[in-house]
Amino acid sequence: MKILMVTNTFTPHVGGVAHSVERFTAEYRRAGHQVLVIAPTFEGEDEQTSDVMRIPAIQNFNGSDFSVPMPLPRLVASKVQDFDPDIVHSHHPFLLGDTALRVASWRDIPVVFTHHTLYERYTHYVPVDQSRLACFVVELTTGYCNLCDAVIAPSRSIERLLRQRGVVSPIRVVPTGIDLDRFRAGDGISFRREHGLPAEACVVGHVGRLAEEKNLSFLTAAVARFLATRQEARFLLVGDGPSAGTISRLLSERGLSDRLLAVGRRTGRDLADAYAAMDVFAFASHSETQGIVLVEAMAAGVAVVAVDAPGVREVVRDGENGRLLGRDSEEEFASALRWVADLDGEARRRLSASLAATAKRYSGPVTAAEALALYVELLGQRPRPKRLEGSLWATAKRRTEEEWRILKNIAVAAGETWRRSRELGVEYDGD
Repeated sequence: MKILMVTNTFTPHVGGVAHSVERFTAEYRRAGHQVLVIAPTFEGEDEQTSDVMRIPAIQNFNGSDFSVPMPLPRLVASKVQDFDPDIVHSHHPFLLGDTALRVASWRDIPVVFTHHTLYERYTHYVPVDQSRLACFVVELTTGYCNLCDAVIAPSRSIERLLRQRGVVSPIRVVPTGIDLDRFRAGDGISFRREHGLPAEACVVGHVGRLAEEKNLSFLTAAVARFLATRQEARFLLVGDGPSAGTISRLLSERGLSDRLLAVGRRTGRDLADAYAAMDVFAFASHSETQGIVLVEAMAAGVAVVAVDAPGVREVVRDGENGRLLGRDSEEEFASALRWVADLDGEARRRLSASLAATAKRYSGPVTAAEALALYVELLGQRPRPKRLEGSLWATAKRRTEEEWRILKNIAVAAGETWRRSRELGVEYDGD
């Protein structure tokens, strides 16, 4: 089978979507299928390869660590024609997501869309009225889903949410899988020795992109409460992003700077070793559709303390493989960390068995086989007509772009007025 994967984020970008595309692509190729990935350029990427087509992109859009691709239709069309795909798998409903729909329509082949992200939780990255834009983004995503032949939801929570929003396309729940062997084989002792973490320290860990939508201010405050009660405890932070400074500042204000070990991004064996060095994994994001890092931690034998949210509740079972909290309460979160840290004997053995059983359900070959089975089903059917122009997706896309453009122009004009008033020595009050 020839599979075309179209995504706005891909390696070397570190994030859930990039990881998912990379993971499924590797498993598909291992199973003997051909895969062409169309993705933006990213700083630090390897040289061009025949199975990855890079699109020029604006780097670090609006202070984020994302790229915004600039599609080149003729170049894409030529590459796609040479590849001759059987199916298109889109991973975003905008930017290169447009290209995925148009390729599927042009070639009359099925298109699958994975709803990786609660996009309305990311509107703070654009300079517009966020509440208005969030409504448009939900409409855009729903309309996109209904133009596709099938939609993959990473969790039951997201499947239910999509149905509530009006998605009528077939939905299949297929989570992203992980390399179980890699995370089981992490060397936590060596990692602690290398980074000066005492062998007896209780290490609270977190892995991920450090950004506002991950609820990290709350997480840091809750972890700080736990650290304040245990002199030997440490906070191991793996990842980077715009919130890294905020986390450091919050711990410094509480006199806990010396308890933070921030090691930046880690991949491969280094990441597995970092997980293995942890005693408990802390997670508070409300914007996940699955939370791959939760499964990675469990595969490494690390229990999770998390706040209930879509995607998270499918992985974390309260009292069995960690703690799942119903609200953002710093004290309850700190108490849950203490609960995990204090487990021993038979209770610890039951927890370890539950962690292993949970992780096993997310094996990469297992989830890839589920996605491939969906592809085969779709290839046995006639693709749905894709009337793009005039669709809900096209209308919402246009409204989103107009909202962004209008409000961005207002912001630019206001900034220019302020700049000129400063040059002329005039006080500008914004009215």
